[in-house]
Amino acid sequence: MTKLKIWIECARLRTLPVSVSGVIMASGFAVLFHRFAWLPALLCFAFAVLAQVVSNFANEYYDFRRGTDKKGRVGPRRAVTEGDITPQLLLRVTIATLAVACAVGCCLIPFGGWWLLPVGVLIAIFAFAYSAGPYPLSYHGLGDVAVLVFFGLVPVNLTFYLQAGYFDPLNLLASLTIGLMGVNVLLVNNYRDADDDREANKRTTVVIFGRKVASAVYLINGYVGISLLAPLWVAMPLWLLPVPALYLVLHTVTWHRLTHRNGAALNPLLGATARNMLIFALLLTICFIIIAQ
Repeated sequence: MTKLKIWIECARLRTLPVSVSGVIMASGFAVLFHRFAWLPALLCFAFAVLAQVVSNFANEYYDFRRGTDKKGRVGPRRAVTEGDITPQLLLRVTIATLAVACAVGCCLIPFGGWWLLPVGVLIAIFAFAYSAGPYPLSYHGLGDVAVLVFFGLVPVNLTFYLQAGYFDPLNLLASLTIGLMGVNVLLVNNYRDADDDREANKRTTVVIFGRKVASAVYLINGYVGISLLAPLWVAMPLWLLPVPALYLVLHTVTWHRLTHRNGAALNPLLGATARNMLIFALLLTICFIIIAQ
């Protein structure tokens, strides 16, 4: 395996739609309300990607330290566990990536004010607290809540605010929609790894409640997420309705596959769930651009 491919695996690029979808969605609303500003939108996009990569790097490093990841696991290859890179190198790269993310975040202060600084600190803490520290969130059934907040509520609302200068209730609903879709990506990951996580005493919600409940929650999250935007569907032109309808079709198909696969066969569904989320955000944003003309 080449060095580039090793780091791509560490970054878990297939899950990056979880972070960028929120920025795209918020920017779409900014376009709809004639508030779009390309520079803060671009900075938010870069920060979101970097913050998720930091979280993914940290997750791999601390899962290795705790012995959660094993060689030959059913999920994607873990470079440190397999000996492709050293733990020390991964930690150094994680800290360096965090430094770059912080630098990008500081560039947003002129657009939103100094109160963004403590918010950025909280995001940085979350990136590590998800799998590190005395009470790692992902080991105590709180990973789903963390994803809802830091991949839904925070990026969607802040990205919109940094462009528009105010918070919007409809955009708030959209942040919950994106958050629930992001939670589904985590659910697929934990659904696949439930047996290994149980053995390692990693108490994800799938381990706590079981795969049957997790698959039901996965299905419900998609439908609730679309339903939360009911005020939008009512107010917008009828030709916009195929967008949520397409998402629900893709979502239901992916859920059906989730309930009929096991082990490594679940790996493609992780990317499919993230893809569904990204398709929804992109198509809705394109529609907003057309409407705003």
